[in-house]
Amino acid sequence: MNYQVGTDKFINDLERVSQVRSEISICLSRIADTINQAELAGDTSSGKLSLTRDIEDITAASKNLRNGVFRLLVLGDMKRGKSTFLNALIGENLLPSDVNPCTAVLTILRYGAEKKVTIHFNDGKSPQQLDFQTFKYKYTIDPAEAKKLEQEQKQAFPDVDYAVVEYPLTLLEKGIEIVDSPGLNDTEARNELSLGYVNSCHAILFVMRASQPCTLGERRYLENYIKGRGLSVFFLVNAWDQVKESLIDPDDIEELTAAETRLRQVFKANLAEYCYVDGQDIYDERVFEISSIQALRRRLKNPQADLSNTGFPGFMGALNTFLTRERAIAELRQVRTLARQAVNHTREAIDRRIPLLDQDVDELKKRIDSVEPEFSKLNQIRDQFQKEIINTRDSQARGISESFRNYVLNLGNTFENDFLRYQPELNLLDFLSGGKRDAFNIALQKAFEQYITDKFSAWTLNAEKDMNAAFRELSNSAAQYGASYNQVTNQITEKLTGQKVNINAHSTTEDDNSPGWAKWAMGLLSLSRGNLAGVALASAGFDWKNILLNYFTVIGVGGMITAVTGIFLGPIGFALLGLGVGILQADQARKELVKTAKKELVKYLPQVANEQAPIVYDAVKECFNTYEKEVSQRINDDINSRKSELDNLLQQKKTREINRETEFKRFKNLQENVIEQLQKIEAAYSNLLAYYS
Repeated sequence: MNYQVGTDKFINDLERVSQVRSEISICLSRIADTINQAELAGDTSSGKLSLTRDIEDITAASKNLRNGVFRLLVLGDMKRGKSTFLNALIGENLLPSDVNPCTAVLTILRYGAEKKVTIHFNDGKSPQQLDFQTFKYKYTIDPAEAKKLEQEQKQAFPDVDYAVVEYPLTLLEKGIEIVDSPGLNDTEARNELSLGYVNSCHAILFVMRASQPCTLGERRYLENYIKGRGLSVFFLVNAWDQVKESLIDPDDIEELTAAETRLRQVFKANLAEYCYVDGQDIYDERVFEISSIQALRRRLKNPQADLSNTGFPGFMGALNTFLTRERAIAELRQVRTLARQAVNHTREAIDRRIPLLDQDVDELKKRIDSVEPEFSKLNQIRDQFQKEIINTRDSQARGISESFRNYVLNLGNTFENDFLRYQPELNLLDFLSGGKRDAFNIALQKAFEQYITDKFSAWTLNAEKDMNAAFRELSNSAAQYGASYNQVTNQITEKLTGQKVNINAHSTTEDDNSPGWAKWAMGLLSLSRGNLAGVALASAGFDWKNILLNYFTVIGVGGMITAVTGIFLGPIGFALLGLGVGILQADQARKELVKTAKKELVKYLPQVANEQAPIVYDAVKECFNTYEKEVSQRINDDINSRKSELDNLLQQKKTREINRETEFKRFKNLQENVIEQLQKIEAAYSNLLAYYS
């Protein structure tokens, strides 16, 4: 398949997904409007059915679908060709990609009817619009300048939050949004800029370079921030054409094959572990050898150019499959579950209401009073689950913060072996030269930053595994509490109506009879909760990892680095100065550095542990507090809506004569209307599944 055919198919598939999203969004909106109109009409008839939560959730889901995009985050070290790759994808030399300058601000590329760039600041200054040439000139920096800033732990444009590039590109119009990050870095301040976006994107496009296969910085970044975190990553090995150009004889097929084979072995050895999904090896669907510059040159001459042998057709096909067949289907499946839930709640409320229409006020009050014990049971179930969440919260916060404390206090035990790989690149004896002392200090501080970041990241991954296990347990508990809750609500219905509740014995996990709050607590539903550059995320849902990420990377690591590196440099410097000069002392100097560093590290580790452990405790606690607050609110909403539904009917009966036939007809229309919209959602979803099967 050539590139243009692949691109056309991708555009068509995105268009199809966009249409289905739009159709389902409209249906959801109509369900919400229909229920809302019925609730308003309840004020002058038999009272509201108290379906406010369903209206809110359906409205939020409709909005998410309407505004939904597939967000791609482009990561990679400086001078890997990220901007050239994006320009090739776009088909125009839009983003800065000259030989020297490199992108220095996080840039969000999204659809706009007109080409424009808007700079957003973090100091309260109003956004600024620029033309593209000014943007390229003003917000790119030379690699040498970037390196200098990195060493000084400074950002190129500290007052800039991000830039938004709007562009009338079909790919963007059909639902793709691209976040182009500045180069990866060994300093935490710069990494944090792109880190905050990692969990908020559908896929990561990690750009590497064939001539620099899997550098230490790239391996560290993957190890620290990608590994074991369930992220979807596409690896783009750029400038593959340069493998041939680097040979003594570029026409020697045997030599080229051997060189390419060696490179592929290096990349596979380093990237294979990131290309497993549910135990299945998908390396060939995630790693692509590309030539961005060749693709860009061809597309600048002819936007419809054949991009065979540039790697783009294969990559675009794999990205298409992932986004439109996997992510879109998963997103729409959740929306369908939400729609089914709203329709079921409406039907159940109607089924409860109709048998009560014939009851007089006294009989109705008597029946309502009779279910008070059941409502008490619902409150008990809520309290029990709430207590379990809080107990889990407290034990996890204690356990994880204690594991952090022990981990920090034990760093000294393995420091001498661990720190070997972080030795400063500069010759240790350079420290004795006054002119090079500052450079050595900077290199030493960077070495400590890398060491601490790597060690802390390894601990964080274990902490995340513990948190995952805890939330899995709570999800299982939610299912059990949900089943008990359902039994009680069925008893309420049977007592009120005198009719047996029919239970669907053939329900699946996805559309089981669990109450809505339990589905949310089990992770079967997700609604918009986060923000990316001011735009609400679709299907972000409750994500404790984002909360944890914000605490740990910004406060935790930063605090540790400040506490440790700020203290080390003086004593280490004095120790090295005391050695005197001599080539034979180079090895002794290296040993002295590690020995002194360990001595200082051990001295201050208790302080670091004591200062940072409470931050870890609070971070873990916050994750469970957020979960508990939402679960409790949803259970309370359900209990209160059931009570108010009955109170509404009783109040209306006290104040007016209710026409049973009119109400029966009104409820029948309500039920038919929401079911009709649900059927349209089911059909749209099924048709999309059939198209991709």
